[in-house]
Amino acid sequence: MDVLSLARFQYAATTIFHFFFVPLSIGLVLIISIMETMYVVKKNALYKEMAQFWGKLFLINFAIGVVTGILQEFQFGMNWSQYSRFMGDVFGAPLAIEALLAFFLESTFIGLWVFGWDRLSKGAHLTCIWLVTAGTSLSALWILTANSFMQHPVGFAIQHGRAVMTNFGALLANPQLWVEFPHTIFGSFATGAFVVAGISAIVLLKKKNIEFYKKSFKIGIIVGLISGILLAFCGHFQAQYLVQTQPMKMAASEGLWKDSGSPAAWTVIASINTTKHQNSGEIQIPYLLDYLSYGKFSGNVKGIDTLQKEYVAKYGKGNYIPPVKTTFWSFRIMAVMGGILCILGIVGAILLWRNKLVESKWFLRLMVAAIAVPYIGSTTGWLMTEIGRQPWTVFGYMQTAASVSPNVSAGELLFSIISFIAMYTILGAVMVYLFARVVKQGPALDNKETLQSDDPFDGEAYHVVTE
Repeated sequence: MDVLSLARFQYAATTIFHFFFVPLSIGLVLIISIMETMYVVKKNALYKEMAQFWGKLFLINFAIGVVTGILQEFQFGMNWSQYSRFMGDVFGAPLAIEALLAFFLESTFIGLWVFGWDRLSKGAHLTCIWLVTAGTSLSALWILTANSFMQHPVGFAIQHGRAVMTNFGALLANPQLWVEFPHTIFGSFATGAFVVAGISAIVLLKKKNIEFYKKSFKIGIIVGLISGILLAFCGHFQAQYLVQTQPMKMAASEGLWKDSGSPAAWTVIASINTTKHQNSGEIQIPYLLDYLSYGKFSGNVKGIDTLQKEYVAKYGKGNYIPPVKTTFWSFRIMAVMGGILCILGIVGAILLWRNKLVESKWFLRLMVAAIAVPYIGSTTGWLMTEIGRQPWTVFGYMQTAASVSPNVSAGELLFSIISFIAMYTILGAVMVYLFARVVKQGPALDNKETLQSDDPFDGEAYHVVTE
């Protein structure tokens, strides 16, 4: 493989792995905030135990997520130095704010929350966890501000061969950000919700701590249901915006070679021939592509061949067609995963309402398997978003081939890829081991620990630890 392909593979691998942790942190801390709010409002100690138990999993996930995020930052200097030189003035600003403001906000209040049990007032302690929730969402906002610039560049000018930021407000007002952020944030909430519901289902199948995990499941499935429905609406609005700003990505995600005409049918599945620019074996739903693209049952969606001609006329000679098969199927897998989340959320809510959750082993087993669903959905959604933008790094201004570092060799990249993958494997194994250990210990151990002092200068604490 050449340097460009290896650099792209390494970036994709590090980003996908890092993104296993980000949505869970965002979603899990929201659920913990809800649990602690219920503890303060209802004065039921069970909700405090729930917040503490799920808080352990959040802290493990957050810590490993921070480590994998550091590797992400190295990518820009290591493999994408040309991109950093050209776009760093614009791209670096939101990333710097994310690190200096949002990350410090969440890190500071995580510390206060962890050590503040029984030291802070209930209201102050509750405020801490909600500020952590705000911090994780703000982190996502700033990261997506940078990514939205790559999808739809605004607020800058080209001066002396470099992009210089001229309007910071335009970055925040970027319409791409305000269709991408809600989609991502509700996907994250759904991830946290289905992890809580799935882990609760594992223990409910063993009929242990039924009241504890049933209440955890209830909060998880309600958040999951609401998030899943809102996720579908946000995805629809993002698709409509995509038609306007990145029509080639939209055409690739539909495998649409020729202009659709009106009315336009949505292709459910197809066998795509990228050499002949044609499909076979298509199964289509009439009018649906019109509705997805324009919110009405008429319209015309431009095809890949038409857009290729327009891009050549606008940007010069070149191939502006992204990997069509990957874009097409990643979009469909993402959509199917979103649909599964909604259906499971509805069924789970009904079973809870009829008080038949614990007896419904078939559904609990489904919920265990469903832990993977939001991860598959978010990963394929990211693949569609980033691969569908190719060959551009910054749409319309800088191509991926021009962004790669000129002094990095294929051998160096291969070595770093092997090193990173080995590190990721270890981190992933540590994460699974720690999660399994906490779940196996269960909330009963948390109760015991709550009674112990966590002050390192407290003699009683030393006594307890060494028992």
